Amino acid sequence: MRAMLWVVGVVAGVLILLGLLLEAVRWLIIIGLIALVVVIVLGVVKGRQAMQHQSRRR
Repeated sequence: MRAMLWVVGVVAGVLILLGLLLEAVRWLIIIGLIALVVVIVLGVVKGRQAMQHQSRRR
């Protein structure tokens, strides 16, 4: 009986830790996607500015 309680406790702890880890991974993926979008937008804006600056010089 005591061993069964230990097994249930360990399994419950592992499941809780796994749930927290998966939640953290989900948030990291969301943050990474937001950062990727920001980098792409900044790249497009800087590229357009460079093209306009180059066309003015001609």
